[in-house]
Amino acid sequence: MANANAAAYTTADIRNVALAGHANAGKTILVEALLHAAGAIPQIGSVEKGSTVSDFDAMEQAHQHSLSTSIISLHHNQRQINIVDTPGHPEFIGQVFSVLPAVETVIVVVNAQNGIETNTRRIMRWARQHDYCCLIVINKIDADDVDAEQIYAQLREEFGSQCLAINLPADGGSKVVDCFFNPEGESDFGSVSGAHTAIIDQTVEVDEQLMALYLEQGEVSPEQLHDPFEQALREGHLIPVCFTSAQSGAGINELLTVLITLMPNPAEGNPPAFVNGEGDDAEAVAVTPDADAHVLAHVFKITHDPFVGRMAIFRIHQGSIKKDSQLFIGDARKPIKASSLLALHGKEHLDVSAGVPGDIRALTKLDDMEFDAVLHDSHDEDMIHLASLDLPIPLVGLAIKPKSRGEEQKVAEAMQKVVMADPCLAVQRNAGTNETVLRGLGELHLRLALERMQKQYGVEVETSNPTIAYRETIMKKAEGHSRHKKQTGGAGQFGEVFLRVEPLPRGRGFEFKNEVVGGTIPAQFIPAVEKGVLQVLEHGAFAGFPMQDVRVALYDGKHHPVDSKEIAFVSAGKKAFMQAVANANPVVLEPVVDLEVSIPNSNMGDITGDLAARRGRVSHTEANGEFIRITGQVPLAEMEDYPSRLKSMTAGEGAYHIAFSAYETAPSDVQKRLSDAFQHPEDD
Repeated sequence: MANANAAAYTTADIRNVALAGHANAGKTILVEALLHAAGAIPQIGSVEKGSTVSDFDAMEQAHQHSLSTSIISLHHNQRQINIVDTPGHPEFIGQVFSVLPAVETVIVVVNAQNGIETNTRRIMRWARQHDYCCLIVINKIDADDVDAEQIYAQLREEFGSQCLAINLPADGGSKVVDCFFNPEGESDFGSVSGAHTAIIDQTVEVDEQLMALYLEQGEVSPEQLHDPFEQALREGHLIPVCFTSAQSGAGINELLTVLITLMPNPAEGNPPAFVNGEGDDAEAVAVTPDADAHVLAHVFKITHDPFVGRMAIFRIHQGSIKKDSQLFIGDARKPIKASSLLALHGKEHLDVSAGVPGDIRALTKLDDMEFDAVLHDSHDEDMIHLASLDLPIPLVGLAIKPKSRGEEQKVAEAMQKVVMADPCLAVQRNAGTNETVLRGLGELHLRLALERMQKQYGVEVETSNPTIAYRETIMKKAEGHSRHKKQTGGAGQFGEVFLRVEPLPRGRGFEFKNEVVGGTIPAQFIPAVEKGVLQVLEHGAFAGFPMQDVRVALYDGKHHPVDSKEIAFVSAGKKAFMQAVANANPVVLEPVVDLEVSIPNSNMGDITGDLAARRGRVSHTEANGEFIRITGQVPLAEMEDYPSRLKSMTAGEGAYHIAFSAYETAPSDVQKRLSDAFQHPEDD
């Protein structure tokens, strides 16, 4: 790795890019080819031999697939390029989305042999929704049975006419010809001059003055195109398309030129959305890549290294960080010292003295650092944080328990470490069923998490299917009342509560409103009423599942000047809330997931019939050669044995992924079964 301090680069010299795409698109070897072309490594590594810079983890080398994101840096032609290499399996899509706030450009890599695949669509959709500049790289153009022209046409049909070739393959994919800087030569398809005209026409559309000059002169220089080109990228008005073969090196030098010349620096891209405050009161914050401003940096990845402990990897968005700087984490009052400031290059950690806006850096040995934390150097920024990323919700779960008695703490610590490193893994403790559940985005996601716990942290566990994550809610307004009174000699207990409940829109959670007037319940007892309500919310009011989407208004009550205590109002609040819920048409909600299945055409009838039998709804089908893609929705409860069913029906050729969609009212038979089995815990 080139010394990150040696190059006196500025923010304008930095290019931050993420390589994303479906598995086997060749992202890891593309990184190797770029490093080799830039002179950073003497030869291209091999995935099969475990010798690549980005797949340095032992499990990645064993599975021969990227399993987590890695940071790779190179310095080329006075430019500092930071590459975030991401995994390609659909069940690791959360890791892709979680790191994108660290970059300006998302490079979507497409396998020329396979065309547009599941992750291609999901990443392009996410990138467009979040206003990232995009670059599409069609890789493996010299592989057998590749129709580059057809793939290019499919891209433009699927993602829009703004996808325009900036170079084109030639000589059967053994090289590419430039269509932007020096449009000369013959390509395997299309006109080089025509491609040049198309991309210039698309660019000048965002600048009326330049368009007028272009129409008058018939040509404009690359220098004149720079600003409108960046604007077109920011607005999604232009998505350049490059052709490469990482294996042979075709198009790699041209891709390097595109990265350092045309892709945005941190001052030219669309910055991620930062806000100040919480909820409806949060206000947007303008973050600028000013090296002299207050520091704002965002932690986009946490790792746990056996030698250095917890490591926080962050992107500096504003201000400069020097070694030994005093920084605050979120709203913490005590500062930390940036005593081990690092630049990353695969598994290598390089000590550096500073970081400027746009730099990706790391700090170690900070046990309080969490994913999504904001680092800053002034208490004026205490409440600033990144707007919600809306990452995929981990729904697929396994109930976990140690294989050996007495290892509960060891297992808990190992789970905490794997969850810390992946924002789409979560651990839940279900007190009602006495289950500890590890949740992720799919079977493979969970299996590899368990493998990491065993290999890296030396713990072995037993697994079983967990209870489905049902929820409770109400369907109408209702009121509840409870008086708690105990007299056992001496001071007694007294509290009386009147409250009202009403449903909230799905996904809104819980709201508590204090409407008490005249001091009928003193202010110091209001939190106790809310505490009682929250206890019911956590454990369920009628079926034993957490309750959501409920507003509770406390509007009246009574107290006693001597006997009223917090415990009395906790109990009264709990019972009044349960009474109100019972009168508010309570229902059980079940999680429904979006399902996408890719299967051979011959299995279409079997799959759609099976989904219908499982209360599934098919919304769309799309043929792609010998395979067909089916999308729809299905209750999560019906997905328990879906991997084995799909494997059986398609002879192992089917693939699927799910993502949380919404909670919907469960069928009446499910409601009755769950409510009949529930016994609410007695009051203490």
